Formats: sequence, structure tokens, C-alpha cells
Amino acid sequence: MTNAFVQSVAQRLMIEPAPAPPKIILRAHKLTKSFGQFAVLKGVDLELGQGEFITLLGPNGAGKTTLLRILATLAKPTSGTIELAGIPLKEAKTSIRALLGVISHQTFLYEDLTARENLNFYGKLYEVPNLPERIDDLLLKVGLDRRANDRVRTFSRGMQQRLSIARAILHNPPILLLDEPDTGLDRQAADMLQSLIQDMATIGEPRSVIMTTHNLERGLAMCDRVIVLANGKIVQQALARDLSLEGLQGWYYNAVNTLSRRGV
Repeated sequence: MTNAFVQSVAQRLMIEPAPAPPKIILRAHKLTKSFGQFAVLKGVDLELGQGEFITLLGPNGAGKTTLLRILATLAKPTSGTIELAGIPLKEAKTSIRALLGVISHQTFLYEDLTARENLNFYGKLYEVPNLPERIDDLLLKVGLDRRANDRVRTFSRGMQQRLSIARAILHNPPILLLDEPDTGLDRQAADMLQSLIQDMATIGEPRSVIMTTHNLERGLAMCDRVIVLANGKIVQQALARDLSLEGLQGWYYNAVNTLSRRGV
């Protein structure tokens, strides 16, 4: 991702850009999240570089979804700080959300609207220029151009996820947060989704991505760096190029099981 691109996003949001745009586009420092006496996140430190793809692994209940919801500004941390493009989240305007594209278990689509109407609704929220052309282009890229005028409730799970990707990148955000985007999809639909996500992450201005998944093979194939979150803490991380699939499996299960044995 070019420095000029980050500056242009900041200017579009009427935020004063830093003199030298940061190489780290997202930074979380000592994030905690508790629900009553139950601590879900326990001092998470995380940095996402410009154009970097991170796969976040972890068992159920590790805190992955909670972490992504906080990074996506959909939930507030109990303590800790977040910076987006060098801007402290606590000091930023709500319009800073335009830096983010989010895909989660919820599609954030309106089932009684057509695919085109959904994208038109979100495009107007973000004041996307040349919106009709942008919608046509994205519907073609996600393979839904022939279903543009069909209501979303008639779509399969895979089609809804593809439309959700179009929704997430409609405003051309530099950061994508993907929470188990392949959940509920068959192998063919998941493979199509993987290809689409990789294209969206690299075509044009490269995007920075954090993706959670339980699929180790898919997660390794797509990322630059693998991080393991367990019991609310980051317990392991490594560059994807340093891991084979077989090595990742042993490395991952050892990290999680060691933590369990310690009772941490």
C-alpha cells in the first residue's frame, strides 16, 4: 500500500495526516476485554503492516471474534489502545470506520433488498464516488452480476458471503477484518471465496488483512504471518514462509495444548 493512499484516506475523512505515514497501519496495545469477572482478552499486543495478511488461529473461546469486533470498532475494550493509520481511536471521528472493511458471521445485508440495492445503500453511507459504476464493477468481480436485481434472501450462503465481500470493499478501505468468512460453506464455495479474498487483498492498492479461521491449510496458504490466540493471549506467531502445513499443525497444537496444561 502506498503512503499516498493512506494520506488520501485520511484527507477524505478530514483527519490531519501524519507528516510521515506509518508503516504500521493498525496497532493494538495491551487490549483487555472482560464481561463481569470473566476476562476474554488479557493484554493483547498486535501490529498489522501495510499490505500484510495475518491469519489469526485459536480454539473456540480464545477471544478471536471479540478481538476483531474491537478492532472493527463494533465493541469497546475494557482497557488498552488502538491506532488506525497512526490515529488513536479514542481521538478519531466516527468516520474513521471508513478505513475498515468487515466480514463476519453476520453479513450485514438486508435480505429484502436486492444485491444492487444493498450496495447502493452502503455506498451512499460512505459517499462512494461514481457509485453505479463501482457497484457494477464489484458485482462482476464477485460473480453476482447476473443476480444483481434478485433479493438477498434468495441467495445461498456462499453468494451472500460474496456479496458481503463486495459490501466490505465498496468504499475501498485499506484494512479488511475477516471473521471466519468460510463458515458454513462447502469446499467449492470456500475455495471460490478464498480466491476472491486473495484477489481483493492484492488487486489495485494492496490491503492489510486480519482473518480468523479454523482451517489451518487455508489460513496458511493465504497469509504472510500466522498468530495463535489462546485463552485471551497471543501465545505464538511466525512468518508463513517458515511453516509447512505439517509444521503448522504441530506448532499450533503444541502452543494451545501447552497453555492448557499450564492452566493459564
